[in-house]
Amino acid sequence: MNLDHMYESMGISPRVLGFAKDIETGLKDRFEAIDGRAEYNQLKVVKAMQDNRVSDIHFAATTGYGYNDLGRDTLEQVFAGVFGTESALVRPQLISGTHALHIALSGNLRPGDELLSPNGKPYDTLEEVIGIRESTGSLKEYGVSYRQVDLKEDGTFDFAGIEKAIHEKTKLMTIQRSKGYAARPTFSVEQIGELIAFAKKIKPDLICMVDNCYGEFVETIEPSEVGADMVVGSLIKNPGGGLAPIGGYIAGRRDCIDRASFRLSAPGLGREVGASLGLNQSFYQGLFLSPTVVAGALKGAVFAANLYERLGFLVVPGGREERHDIIQSITFGSPEGVIAFCQGIQAAAPVDSFVTPEPWDMPGYDAPVIMAAGAFVQGSSIELSADAPIKPPYAVYFQGGLTWYHAKLGILMSLQKLWEKGLCSLPDQY
Repeated sequence: MNLDHMYESMGISPRVLGFAKDIETGLKDRFEAIDGRAEYNQLKVVKAMQDNRVSDIHFAATTGYGYNDLGRDTLEQVFAGVFGTESALVRPQLISGTHALHIALSGNLRPGDELLSPNGKPYDTLEEVIGIRESTGSLKEYGVSYRQVDLKEDGTFDFAGIEKAIHEKTKLMTIQRSKGYAARPTFSVEQIGELIAFAKKIKPDLICMVDNCYGEFVETIEPSEVGADMVVGSLIKNPGGGLAPIGGYIAGRRDCIDRASFRLSAPGLGREVGASLGLNQSFYQGLFLSPTVVAGALKGAVFAANLYERLGFLVVPGGREERHDIIQSITFGSPEGVIAFCQGIQAAAPVDSFVTPEPWDMPGYDAPVIMAAGAFVQGSSIELSADAPIKPPYAVYFQGGLTWYHAKLGILMSLQKLWEKGLCSLPDQY
């Protein structure tokens, strides 16, 4: 077996491979630390399954109304156990992270309430949910006002500004853990806990919700364990382990989750309805695999950060920084660099590797967006993927990889495409 020849047969040149090998050699300690956290999180998931006596009966399908779906109800108890919460809503009817966030917000906000974002403008797709950009059915249309406090220049919370922003109408504070399309650090669970404690001293009944997308199982604790009343995410990201074909979750305080369930289905029905349609086994098994899958994605992110930082590109987080999500941003400064990177990721995919991604006007965004994702599940960003808005500073956002080896191939292919197009140069010794 000659591994180098195998990479070369897939289009990776010896120079790219030699450069990448040196980067990987220096990451042994980082990778061991990632594996240690994955081991802890794996045990946490298994314990939650054992505590709730998961059995193959829980994999059975329900249809129609979905009354008395034992597998669905037990899965929600397992999620509550994993996240350390009173309750959870885990449903295929939650079609995305944005949808789950919308349900959590609209279920817990009423006309006259105000929503506060302490980390500046939220992710693009939430702008229309909130009404920052006009859209039919937004929270703004239903009489919910919005206020934001921008981060300080160093990317930390402006506690003085947040204190001034909280008043009698402030009902819910939404904290976006990951960076989205912003060049700021992702927040650690510790930072989120400090912010929640600060805000609740000012207004004890303030509901604190965390957009947990891309952050699950990156650390050994979740925001729900440091005071968050709700944590929200997508099952085609981290906690679905690459097996969940759809779905989202909301975990947290029982009253908050109950209100969200009435928004998801209908008043008077709540969580009692919603058939699982034969998806329960994928949800259980995906959750079981997710700590290991997230570890592979994290290794890929750390590898990408160190490789592109060595070549002189701005990367966030930096190559030596601690990780709090699976997203790696790399700023190329030109549309050509972003496009070449995404085309390299696509070329490494197991599905649709022959497709060439191009920017397009995607719904919910204010600029053309390019997306590379040859995935088994459409839009799954725990699988190897990359996306970017085509606007300054022309940064790409890389994430996922169901295995470390596939993430590595994607990064090598991205570098190969950039090098072939003359958009980066390799050190002379390679």
